[in-house]
Amino acid sequence: MTAMGDVKRRRIDELAARAGQVPEGEGGVSLIKSAFRRLRRDPVAITGAVIVVVFLLVAAFAPWLAPRDPLAQTLLFQIRPGFIPGAQEGFPLGVDNLGRDLLSRLIWGSRQSLMIGVVSTVLGVVVGMALGVLAGAFGGWVDTLVMRFVDILLSIPGLLMAISISVLLGANQYALMIAIAVTQVPIFARLLRGSMLAQRGSDYAVAARALGVKKGRIVFGHVLPNSVSPVIVQATLSLATAIIEAAALSFLGLGDPDLARPEWGAMLAYAQDFLSVRPELAMYPALCIIVVALGFTLLGESLREALDPKFRR
Repeated sequence: MTAMGDVKRRRIDELAARAGQVPEGEGGVSLIKSAFRRLRRDPVAITGAVIVVVFLLVAAFAPWLAPRDPLAQTLLFQIRPGFIPGAQEGFPLGVDNLGRDLLSRLIWGSRQSLMIGVVSTVLGVVVGMALGVLAGAFGGWVDTLVMRFVDILLSIPGLLMAISISVLLGANQYALMIAIAVTQVPIFARLLRGSMLAQRGSDYAVAARALGVKKGRIVFGHVLPNSVSPVIVQATLSLATAIIEAAALSFLGLGDPDLARPEWGAMLAYAQDFLSVRPELAMYPALCIIVVALGFTLLGESLREALDPKFRR
């Protein structure tokens, strides 16, 4: 009986593995390996990956890369009404309205902006996947209950919900992360639930049920691993959205209460009063937000094409 059970389990594992393989033209290579091969030959994916890696390295090594203390008002004595000094020796991008080195503040701001985007996306993925697994694995009234809750979240505009949560929890970084995460939860929940429902009808899942394999083993051993690819792609795309939303909430004054701490959205907000004097104060942080969001978007779209069979060429 034990030997027969081992044979059945191996057969189910083979069917499940086959569900995650690419067509015969790819030589039976696993989906992940095939996707990685495509990404290595895709200039769009390489461009996005380079942008993302560069900004992550800048954020990680900000204390060593920043030429000056981002809080030091070094050139405050040069600030006059209607005049803010621009680029000069030792200050390649000039200073802000308080005489602080703009380049150093942009470098340190990358750490704050990326941290908020990454943490909020991770929270959204974890909670959304938990709801998606509940709905996709159990079905029935559990699926109905979870999906109606998700529908309620989807019916509220994302930015409005984020603003409301930030106001309720208070203006701080943790509230900002939670607010952005809540707006992303229904996206991941619906995506994983739909993917799991499709996998439940696959040959390996049907064979496993016919052989009497426990439902938990089918769901967590085979159905869930074969359903997470769309979630990974969406998480990459959602990082770009999270960074933009974090900047938007900080721009509205709902971010970090420490006004001296550099953050791209807050820097963009503070620069509004000095656009006629030195528009670069707004242009530089806005450019950083645009470029890093573009990097995550390019990488996410390339991942979608590499992992989705409909996009395979």
